[in-house]
Amino acid sequence: MVNATEQIVNNSVLPLMSHLLRRAAFGATAGELERYASQGYKATVEQLLHPETAPELDEDVQRRYNLDQNSLMLIESSQANWMYRIINTQRPLEEKIALFWHGIFSTAYGKLNHAKAVVNQTNTFRRHGLGNFRTLLLELARDPAMIFWLDNQNNHKGAPNENFGRELLELFSLGLGSYTEDDVKNCARAFTGWTIANADYMSIRASRDSIWPHGRLDWQFQYQPNDHDDSPKSFLGHTGRFNGEDIIDVICSQPDTAKFVARHLYNFFVADEPPVPSWSDTAPHNPEAVQLLADEYLRTNGNIRCMLRLLFNAQFFTENRLARVKSPTELVAGTARLAGSHQFPDWSIVNLAMDVNFMGQEILNPPSVEGWHTGSEWIDTGNLVERINSAALEIGNINLPGVRDIIGKVRNTGDTLTPRQFVDACLKAMGLFEVSERTRIHLTAYAERLKDLRFDRPDLVSCSEQRIGEMLQLIVATREYQLT
Repeated sequence: MVNATEQIVNNSVLPLMSHLLRRAAFGATAGELERYASQGYKATVEQLLHPETAPELDEDVQRRYNLDQNSLMLIESSQANWMYRIINTQRPLEEKIALFWHGIFSTAYGKLNHAKAVVNQTNTFRRHGLGNFRTLLLELARDPAMIFWLDNQNNHKGAPNENFGRELLELFSLGLGSYTEDDVKNCARAFTGWTIANADYMSIRASRDSIWPHGRLDWQFQYQPNDHDDSPKSFLGHTGRFNGEDIIDVICSQPDTAKFVARHLYNFFVADEPPVPSWSDTAPHNPEAVQLLADEYLRTNGNIRCMLRLLFNAQFFTENRLARVKSPTELVAGTARLAGSHQFPDWSIVNLAMDVNFMGQEILNPPSVEGWHTGSEWIDTGNLVERINSAALEIGNINLPGVRDIIGKVRNTGDTLTPRQFVDACLKAMGLFEVSERTRIHLTAYAERLKDLRFDRPDLVSCSEQRIGEMLQLIVATREYQLT
């Protein structure tokens, strides 16, 4: 396995850094890329892997200016809150890993009718998403949103509900083909008594949408030992009087769990894989890379940070550039970060959250327990129009601070630029270094309609700045910008 830092000798640092920050973060401006490049690839990887060393986002200002984001009872305000966090965070991998786990442990507002409960779950992903997989599974098993989502409050001694136990094995850890129906039944029995405090009352409140005048009560986990089935159980070849913690211990020690987590990391951070339901009969695109990650899982007892350190420094990561379709969240938030919009709380950020919804990714409200189908399924004729229009509207506003920075960098290239120089300067100023010659030809053909870009006369400045804005709008419509 070739280390990524060894490749820098033969490759430009900035394209590699741009690739890393598209995957481990939500993109970066040209200025940010230069700062990261100055400290080196390996140091940047370590900085990203330790978000706790960066300041937390100051939510007090956000809540003061957006009162509906104070309680986070409503789905729209909760979605807008997450978009603001992604755009303004100094801990980008913390938000990226939260989005990663949200797509796996998919829990939806639509059933819960309680947005704050799903927000609390994403906070769990922020706290534990880069840590130990066992800890994360245990936290999720005790999470009220997950319990309500998969009906574990209805899982009782003598009358087990298998919903949570089945999805824990099928979609959260092992994958189809790695367990039996008896394992599902005994897993469900082990989680009897894991419930929500005052569950019946909470269900009534949710069903009646009773949020006024005092708002929803905060759901809390409760273990009821008198409702737990303490009889012997056989699970994945082990036998004992298992409780939920014991089941999670067995799950996390399985090689199939290691491969399942490894393939998810590869799918999200490296290259698009087929939809998860087909994994049991469809081999990974790169079995060797998935096995390396699985081995790291077993070596470190499921430490996600260690797995990502190996991933980001591996040749299979650095060579797989533009191998994933950006999710709607990645596209919208990344464009906003690049344009420098929504750096201060304002109500209009809800429009960005709605753009993500219209593109098919309603964050905090995934379509099913299976989550979203990713990759090429993000793109169809309707979604592509939404993607291009949203990005073009944001990046075409030449008064936004990030766009002004891009204009400044293009202008600093020279007072007069040929159409080809104009295109290259815009791509570089956006941090988009790997563009096909075919794309450059099309962009240059558009630039040639108005000849050279000129800043050598004051009366041409305004027109030239508008031309840059229009070129940026064309660039965000390219295949390369829609990929990551």
